[in-house]
Amino acid sequence: MAEHLRWGILGAANFAKQFMGPAIHAARGGALTALATSSGEKAAPFLDFAPGLRVFDSYDALLADPEIDAVYIPLPNALHVEWCKRAAKAGKHVLCEKPIAMKAAEIDELIALRDSSGKLIAEAWMIAHHPQFAKARELLQEGAIGNLVRVDSTHSFYNADLDNIRNKPETGGGALGDIGIYAFGSIRLLTGQEPEALLSTVVDWENGIDTAAHITARFPGFIYSGRVSMRAAPWQEIVLHGDKGLMRLPVPFNVQVFGEARLELHGPGLEVKTWRWPAENHYVLQVENFNDAVRGRSDYPLPLEFCRGTQAWIDDILAAGG
Repeated sequence: MAEHLRWGILGAANFAKQFMGPAIHAARGGALTALATSSGEKAAPFLDFAPGLRVFDSYDALLADPEIDAVYIPLPNALHVEWCKRAAKAGKHVLCEKPIAMKAAEIDELIALRDSSGKLIAEAWMIAHHPQFAKARELLQEGAIGNLVRVDSTHSFYNADLDNIRNKPETGGGALGDIGIYAFGSIRLLTGQEPEALLSTVVDWENGIDTAAHITARFPGFIYSGRVSMRAAPWQEIVLHGDKGLMRLPVPFNVQVFGEARLELHGPGLEVKTWRWPAENHYVLQVENFNDAVRGRSDYPLPLEFCRGTQAWIDDILAAGG
């Protein structure tokens, strides 16, 4: 293996072009060296920030190259599991866009492949690598807001374009698949608790996909309310309400796009303490953590077992709201 992890990207997706490609290129411990796309026009923007990039005309050709150590997969949701398997079997470490699978049982297959191949297979969920979540967990564990009573989260955007892959069932579209991991998975990440029961579930369906979901659930220590929607104005927020204070994350997910990452701690006397992270790039941090994990320098912060827990919860929500 080269001194730096040599990365390839399967497909010239817009998200890879705007966020993950530059992050892989900028992250310490690795280098973006290859892209698979049959379109020279789509490859051109990648060459702007990675001039030495080698361009392959097929995914299989990139996977066959022994000089590539890891691949990033930004393909449509329905293709994630297939190409994760093909990449790992080709001897590559794999970082795949969320959701890494559409069903929890499929993640079991990826866990087994990870263990048998010795290759890191991970879901690209950038918020797990942002310091605002580490700080929020620290404050919760210290009892900064006392015992949790209520937790609320929401994530929404407006996309009614039926030609967009997020609105197509055959590509794995739907609000829960696209952003359920944020609104719902973030609560597991922050609190370390697992949902005990779904108390209410409302899922809106349109043209074979879920466009919105509103749930309430009981956790061991608190009641949770969460919403996701692809048919509402953009909004995101997490509120954790304790018996001694309140914690608020106004920009928990799309940091630097929706706004500045910050954490507000509201005390019992109405005083507010705020932490800010104006420049942290969670995409770069994610790639650096992946590079370090492959090198054996640290464990990857988001193992597939955690991802399976969130997907199992989303499976239950879809079943209850079907």
